Amino acid sequence: MELIASSPLAFILIASVLGLCIGSFLNVLIHRLPKMMERDWHEQAAELRGEPASAGEPITISRPRSRCPHCGTAIASWQNIPLLSYALLGGKCGHCKAPIGLRYPIVELLGGLTAGFAAWHFGYGWQAAGAMVFAWSMITLTLIDLDTQLLPDSITLPLLWLGLLLNLGSTYVSLDTAVIGAMVGYLALWSVYWLFKLVTGKEGMGYGDFKLLAAIGAFVGWQQLPLVILASSVIGAAVGIAMIVFARHGRSTPIPFGPYLAGAGLVALYWGPSLTTAYLALM
Repeated sequence: MELIASSPLAFILIASVLGLCIGSFLNVLIHRLPKMMERDWHEQAAELRGEPASAGEPITISRPRSRCPHCGTAIASWQNIPLLSYALLGGKCGHCKAPIGLRYPIVELLGGLTAGFAAWHFGYGWQAAGAMVFAWSMITLTLIDLDTQLLPDSITLPLLWLGLLLNLGSTYVSLDTAVIGAMVGYLALWSVYWLFKLVTGKEGMGYGDFKLLAAIGAFVGWQQLPLVILASSVIGAAVGIAMIVFARHGRSTPIPFGPYLAGAGLVALYWGPSLTTAYLALM
């Protein structure tokens, strides 16, 4: 630990390797967590109807063992080494030779790059550790939202409490700023949701977006929330218009908002104060 604390390069390298390993775990989380949630919903619905729960194979983060989605062969331990296994296997299953999606090495690489960047930006300490967890959570939530339009409470709520816990010691902002950030983050989108529903009779976003912005507010404080909301809204609107014009998506096709909140939250965590100061200076 003394070497890591005294050598920035060693800290960055160790953080990057750790991030690669965490990235491999994030792939499992992204794939399994929505399935676990869906199974829980079905079991709860069956219980309310007085029906027996389904007798299928239970799904957890650790079980069943990871398998090839094409042939069902269990993946050996050496085939789970981040990036290296993908390269050695040539991007194909070792048994049936079916192609392995590029998402897996990309997520592993993102896990390593975000951890290394946090170590470089903040240096050894709680700021870097918190930023790593925050970035890994944003990666996971982004891909789950893109796949299923869900933002699991099992990630957003612990992240909110972690932000408040870290800011007990003013790791990023003061505690009162973090608490107000969590409240304002939730209520801002909650108000937009209900205003839109009262005007149109439709739901414009999900409750997961409220909780995600509350978690971001708990990390970066209420002063950075205008930046997060503005940046995510502008980028989300631009992408939505582009999808309607070029990809011929219908106007009623839902677009996940979580990825834009996640990206803006990362920007606010690293550069929020300087961007806000520069904006106010221009004004």
